[in-house]
Amino acid sequence: MSSHVEAELADQPNCWRRAASLAAAAHGLPEPGARVAVVGCGTSWFMAQAYAGLREARGLGHTDAFAASEMPAGRDYDRVLALTRSGTTTEVLDLLSAVNAPTTVITGVGEAPAAALADTAIVLDFAHERSVVQTRFATTTLALLRAHLGDDLDPVIAQGGYAVAAPLPAGAVNRSQFTFLGTGWTIGLANEAALKMREAALAWSESYPAMDYRHGPIAITDEQSVVWMLGAAPEGLAEQVRATGGLWIAQDLDPLVSLIYAQRLALALAAVRSLDPDVPRHLTSSVILRSFPVPDTHY
Repeated sequence: MSSHVEAELADQPNCWRRAASLAAAAHGLPEPGARVAVVGCGTSWFMAQAYAGLREARGLGHTDAFAASEMPAGRDYDRVLALTRSGTTTEVLDLLSAVNAPTTVITGVGEAPAAALADTAIVLDFAHERSVVQTRFATTTLALLRAHLGDDLDPVIAQGGYAVAAPLPAGAVNRSQFTFLGTGWTIGLANEAALKMREAALAWSESYPAMDYRHGPIAITDEQSVVWMLGAAPEGLAEQVRATGGLWIAQDLDPLVSLIYAQRLALALAAVRSLDPDVPRHLTSSVILRSFPVPDTHY
């Protein structure tokens, strides 16, 4: 019997297709030129980083990404976009209660407090998950945001349909140290890939901007390492990694699809280590530090 996280992981391309179809009519997403803060916790923060990188690179407006607990007070934004699967995470609720800018929340649960606190809620309930370890909600949120930016997701969805069952990179599951690298918007994806390895497989995993990897982190790379590049690699980096004995992985795929492979590697390594990915150590599906009153008004 497959785990919840395995089944939800495999459902990602279907969810991406549904999200893409919603993007044009979604209310409350940032308009071109708006000054935007995108916030979340854990996986949602990393999706915020990816979206912020994409939006800024396309010249669509100043876009900052913050862990919800670390957004600077008093900074002016035209909109705050909060990403939260459960809609119950304490740091996100605190921020939505305190911020002065118009707010939009993307969540998997329309009845959760975050949806009630925000000015606009976009509910992706079809991507909500039973698993603690996030896969499909996070990538579906990013798919929605990419479609809203104008990306054609049809080829991404097609690649994703293959990736959910394709062979993993040879030899990767036999290594013990994993480094994920990105540039621009894929730095957020690299951060997320490393988090999946830690959550599901208790693996030694790290993530860095690809150009910064040479500035110290490469020192740990050896014959037990995987170095996985999400997106285009800087010139010469593959050769440097191979010279250390590390296993270099770079796929000619959309980086969001490469994230599926990384998620699957985390599950494969969990199986090798006899770990249950549905019961990750010390984790719950939402970090709730105290009860939170739900406002009378709703979106």
